[in-house]
Amino acid sequence: MSVLGFSAERASSDGRRAWWKHYGETLRYATHVIFRPFDGFWDLVHEKRGSLAAAHTFLFLFLLTYVLRLMCTNFQFISAPIQYINIYERAASLLLPFLVLCLANWALSTLFDGKGRFQDIYMAMCYALVPYILIQLPLILLSHVISYDEASYYQVLQSVSIVWSLFLAFVGLMQVHDYTPGKTIIFVFATVFGALVILFLVLVFFSLLSDAFGFFVSLYREIVFRLY
Repeated sequence: MSVLGFSAERASSDGRRAWWKHYGETLRYATHVIFRPFDGFWDLVHEKRGSLAAAHTFLFLFLLTYVLRLMCTNFQFISAPIQYINIYERAASLLLPFLVLCLANWALSTLFDGKGRFQDIYMAMCYALVPYILIQLPLILLSHVISYDEASYYQVLQSVSIVWSLFLAFVGLMQVHDYTPGKTIIFVFATVFGALVILFLVLVFFSLLSDAFGFFVSLYREIVFRLY
């Protein structure tokens, strides 16, 4: 019995080490993706070089970087009322549109003969966020070192982080769905439109739900008032 228990414990330990090793490899693979995106994104999905765990990590770091940028950047380079910032609302204001865009992209992929699954789209979009993280985090520290007269360097690097991530997202979707550049451009516009439609329907749903809840509350109060 003890031998079986020892074997099971050893197998479990080996499994955890193998998982952490694979997780580390998928994290490091992001450096290949951001510098060689065309074959990087292809291997990320089709050769299973990426992982959902690494994608979750990059998304979390992206949200953390955004919040830290608002709260810790020198006031010369950003004007944000820190005392009124709700970090959870700020994070949600990025997380919700990001997930809606992934959902809209996956939902419309059948109309455009796309080959990507939701998991593949999500991973590609998360890996595309890496340049933003790698550039914006040092910029937070840099904002406390440089003067306002040197703001042009700060703004250029900030623009590079955003443009680089958008370019990677474009290439990632092109490789995931196996599209041509022209078809990818059309698909991106359709995805944005689809995401706006989804957000509109969600807002309408919650508005109707709020109205229905208010109606039943008023009805309950009226009944209680008449009975008592």
